[in-house]
Amino acid sequence: MKLRYKILSGVGVLLVLGIATLMTVTAYDSPCPGLAPDAEGADTIRRVAQRCYGIPQGARLERVAKPVPGDGQVLIKVHASSVNPVEWYGVSGQPYLTRLMGGIGAPKDPHVGFDMAGTVEAVGPDVTRFKPGDEVFGGANGAYADYVVRPEKGGIALKPANLSFEEAAGIPIAAITALQGLRDNGHVKAGDKVLINGASGGVGTYAVQIAKALGAEVTGVCSTRNAAMVRSLGADHVIDYTQTDFTQGDTHYDVILDNVGNHSYFALADVTTPTGVIVTVGGQKSNPWLGPIQRIVWRMVVAPFIDQELPFFIAKVNPEDLAVLAGWASEGKLRTVIDRRYPLEQTGAALEYLGLGHARGKVVITVN
Repeated sequence: MKLRYKILSGVGVLLVLGIATLMTVTAYDSPCPGLAPDAEGADTIRRVAQRCYGIPQGARLERVAKPVPGDGQVLIKVHASSVNPVEWYGVSGQPYLTRLMGGIGAPKDPHVGFDMAGTVEAVGPDVTRFKPGDEVFGGANGAYADYVVRPEKGGIALKPANLSFEEAAGIPIAAITALQGLRDNGHVKAGDKVLINGASGGVGTYAVQIAKALGAEVTGVCSTRNAAMVRSLGADHVIDYTQTDFTQGDTHYDVILDNVGNHSYFALADVTTPTGVIVTVGGQKSNPWLGPIQRIVWRMVVAPFIDQELPFFIAKVNPEDLAVLAGWASEGKLRTVIDRRYPLEQTGAALEYLGLGHARGKVVITVN
């Protein structure tokens, strides 16, 4: 055998061994440790912490010292939170490749949860936007807890008076994703034909309403049992995917917001106008190694061969967009569909239910 073939063979063997090692290391789950001792002192709070991977065992309740707001921070008494796929991925430790950043064997960061709604209890020095007693909603790392501390300039805003804490807690990640996907990446304008694939889920229920608020003609794709609910949100047309494959239809859409990832980009392009936009949100959970990453990678591969825009974005919760959503909610143009409610002690069960993929709207965690 020539030297170059020996070298190539050796490189191939090393590559296979490297991939096998990577797969073995990233898929390893450290045993869940015993419960940490409660923080000393009377002023403690409950919070859900992640000390190992796995659902429901990865989300465990513990007691820690109550946080204190620092300069430019507000202390928020949390009344409700909600569950999103990002928490499911984090607590389950899937896709495994994300553990290269999140922690091999066990998570580096114990905090769980982001969406929240509550009441400002105290403010630190130099805070001007909020005062004690204000009802707010938005995002905070570790929101599955009795209290959180958040910078006043971060992603929080005043809660609309006509929304309950539970309804407001459903908004941040899901509604911001729908808003930025449709408005900023889909460039939706009045008169556009917009299709929402996965119209009955967390992002989808908000997307139907936001597309209508932007003046679009909206088609929602969902199952038979969710058709009436999607119509009640304002969808002009509803396609039952158990009966009809929308990618085989004659209608062409200016924007498709795909929350499911069950059709190829080429199939989506076939029913999108030549100058249209296909916005991808999330993807399938079925592949434990890549999960939604697989959809992102495939988008990069096919983009040069598709005429339509295939934007990639990561939603960012900010006070400006929260204010836009709050305005629509105050006007009755945006509401939260709540499927199930779980107490803080059953956060693991809430994540388990979300992972089944059949939630209608939002799954909410009641805290106080």
